[in-house]
Amino acid sequence: MFTDSHCHLTFPELTAQLPAIRQAMADAQVDRALCICTTLEEFPEVQGLASQYDNFWATVGVHPDNEGITEPSLQDLLTRGQMPRVVGIGETGLDYYRLGERSVADMEWQRDRFRTHIRAARQLNLPLVIHTRSASDDTLAILREEGEFGTAACAGGVFHCFTETAQVARAALDLGFYISFSGILTFKNAQDLRDVAAFVPFDRLLIETDSPYLAPMPYRGKTNNPSYVPYVAAQLAAIKQCPVEYIAEMTSRNFEALFKGVLR
Repeated sequence: MFTDSHCHLTFPELTAQLPAIRQAMADAQVDRALCICTTLEEFPEVQGLASQYDNFWATVGVHPDNEGITEPSLQDLLTRGQMPRVVGIGETGLDYYRLGERSVADMEWQRDRFRTHIRAARQLNLPLVIHTRSASDDTLAILREEGEFGTAACAGGVFHCFTETAQVARAALDLGFYISFSGILTFKNAQDLRDVAAFVPFDRLLIETDSPYLAPMPYRGKTNNPSYVPYVAAQLAAIKQCPVEYIAEMTSRNFEALFKGVLR
């Protein structure tokens, strides 16, 4: 019934609990989950998890925040992106939230990494899983510069764990991207985000946990897992004034439309 479009089940907070998590998913009618890769070092475990379970899929990518790890070449992503159960490229994008002593100009390495992911996604005809934080202008600009305009030749993808403004949402939608909402949508101080969710059309919505982070109310502050994604769906249903079953149906259908490999 429900699909978690973004989770990190290979992170240590969740790995040891996997049998219990899978049972909790079944009890909550969470039928599928996309396991997200954040480093090349992590990829064998992510892809292995997806290969072991027929309701898990994988991505390949290096998160923009990660430093001191193997820098992905185009060939690294192309090779891994063709492996079984890999249906997307990412998590990739830009993150200027923790600049510290650095300037935006100093983050050219992030922008180069992002471009490499976009080019791999286009060559493989796989969607991008976009992370953007305090960097939406550059994120959108680079997507445009790399030719992502929502046409058939484009990779497309999803802006995951969306926390940006309605203006950014409109721009992402105009480029052909989906918008995914996490447990943040349920937080008391997230009315602005709920207003954005009200604007996003049904056929561009996805839901996610981003677990082990960002557990929705009433579990805020706890370790998140995919069995909690129905709480995100319930909040969306309240915003959209429709049955939660409709949100489950639409977001699962959108997941299949975007990540076409899940139907192989």
